[in-house]
Amino acid sequence: MALSRREIAKDVLQQSTEAAIASAGHVVAILFESARKITTEIGAFGTEIFEITEASKRAGQDGDGTNPAAE
Repeated sequence: MALSRREIAKDVLQQSTEAAIASAGHVVAILFESARKITTEIGAFGTEIFEITEASKRAGQDGDGTNPAAE
């Protein structure tokens, strides 16, 4: 039994719509993964800055007021 033109058109429209939705889903997944990675890197940078600041404070407090490099 042959398919009617309307049935063929419906199938083409359905498959095209499914393909478009799948592609859009993949693009959105890529964007979300990129946003997650960017957020992770910004957080790591913030942690590094915090650790540098804390190390600098400790170095200033641990010293006896003399600078060995100046001697």
